[in-house]
Amino acid sequence: MPRAVWNGAVLAESDRCEVVEGNYYFPPDAIYAEYFKPSDTHTTCPWKGIASYYTIEVDGQVNQDAAWYYPQTKDAAKNIEGYVAFWRGVKVEA
Repeated sequence: MPRAVWNGAVLAESDRCEVVEGNYYFPPDAIYAEYFKPSDTHTTCPWKGIASYYTIEVDGQVNQDAAWYYPQTKDAAKNIEGYVAFWRGVKVEA
């Protein structure tokens, strides 16, 4: 089962991930919310829509904007709406 790990903590795990452009997107109910803090960062993907970000904090260590999700996707990406993906050193073990 895929899981996302950073700084020794499991941030998310699920067997219902969607893989898009090589990134594992975890369902919103698969993340451990205590590690996630909303960020003011937003980016735009031409075919997925506007992404929002989370900053990850584990044991006092902060990883700024290390997770992203699309609260409302364009039609082509409805399968990942609300799902969370990771980067910036977060390891996804599949």
